[in-house]
This record gives sequence, structure tokens and C-alpha cells, in this order.
Amino acid sequence: MAKTQLNVRVDEGTARAARERALARGMSVNRYIEELVRQDTGEVGHTFVEAAADFMKSYASVFAEEFGDPKREDRR
Repeated sequence: MAKTQLNVRVDEGTARAARERALARGMSVNRYIEELVRQDTGEVGHTFVEAAADFMKSYASVFAEEFGDPKREDRR
């Protein structure tokens, strides 16, 4: 994916916090900000939901065997 440069101005406290958080996560400040924007726009959430759905499809029989199949249980 092509990258576009975006320059922003923030106060020193915000800049320090961004550097510290990025360092704690083992990533660059650029990557950290990119992740924050993705989270805010829902891209990460959407990806998580898709992965969870794929997981459940793959292991539905295991869960049904362990916990019962809710589709077959009597719903009163």
C-alpha cells in the first residue's frame, strides 16, 4: 500500500505519550498512530469479528460436542 506523509502538531505531553506508548508496544510512532486511526475507524474491529466468525465456523463441532448444540436444544 502506498504511504502518504501526514504532518500534525501536538503538545509536548501528547508527543511524549505517543513515543512512550509506541516504545512499550515495540513499534514506531508512525505505526502506533496508524493503528489508533484504524481502531477508531473500525477496521481492526471488523477484522477481529471476521476472524472470530472464521474461528467459530472451524470449531463449531468441537463446541457443540463439549457444550451441546444450541440449535437442537428445546427453547421454551
